Amino acid sequence: MGNDAVKMERLEAHRAVIGDGFEIRRAVPNRHCRMIGAWCFLDHAGPVRYKPGKGLNIGPHPHIGLQTFTWMIEGEVLHRDSLGCVQLIRPGQVNLMTAGRGISHSEESPLGRTGRFHSTQLWIALPDAERHREPDFHHYPALPVIDRGGFRVTVLAGTCDGEISPARVYTPLVGLDIATRGRAQCTLPLNPSFEHAALTLEGAPDLNGDLLEPGTLLYLGTGHGSLELNSPAKSRVLVIGGVPFGEEILLWWNFVARTPAEMEAARRDWIEGERFGQVHGASGKPLIAPELKGLNPGGARK
Repeated sequence: MGNDAVKMERLEAHRAVIGDGFEIRRAVPNRHCRMIGAWCFLDHAGPVRYKPGKGLNIGPHPHIGLQTFTWMIEGEVLHRDSLGCVQLIRPGQVNLMTAGRGISHSEESPLGRTGRFHSTQLWIALPDAERHREPDFHHYPALPVIDRGGFRVTVLAGTCDGEISPARVYTPLVGLDIATRGRAQCTLPLNPSFEHAALTLEGAPDLNGDLLEPGTLLYLGTGHGSLELNSPAKSRVLVIGGVPFGEEILLWWNFVARTPAEMEAARRDWIEGERFGQVHGASGKPLIAPELKGLNPGGARK
């Protein structure tokens, strides 16, 4: 979708299973909307309560050509990667991993615990000039917050109303978590050159006159200078946006690339133990790369 896309289009997320039977809603990509700016992937997990041994457990797996962006709302997840980084992410924090030319990592709930879990994970496609850069990882324990009309707006990425997220990204984009514990109403400025989309994580707020329940992505398109929010009760909305990406990408398994040959090389390197290093201490087994097939530019196969 780009500048000529139909505005205010409702797109249903589909359910998927990750790790050891952990159910999520996958809002991006879908067959009607492959990207929102550089955001090329959006999973929403929870809110859910899990028993000991039944939390998130995703074994070591590789990435290229993207950034993984984890926003924790409830619960904790332990990140380990092939750079040697070990980081527990807690509510209100962001983990941002830049895969670049190649990295591997694992994600798991702390062992032996029970609790609630609620988070989103997004992927950001790296532009061609940055996608072969050295991998790195950053943890952001504090993010700027805007209080507006009863809403608490956390600036996850980019800028909003003068507040700037510290998260380092490589294309113009924005990510906002907008939450309220009760009745609230406000207007937030948007960059009209960005395309935007909104996903309700809790409750049923009204966005620009459109009631939005969990499981539905509201694609706004470009040209919107503001967002009107009205919530009669507790709710939470994730808003993402960015300049239309302008590059054709391939998204397959855990990779973002430009050609099938790049995908095949990354798959082969993972199978042969090259390029991606090792993740030490993970409780889950390394993921097995599926067969490479069915790729089209701009398409996705997961």
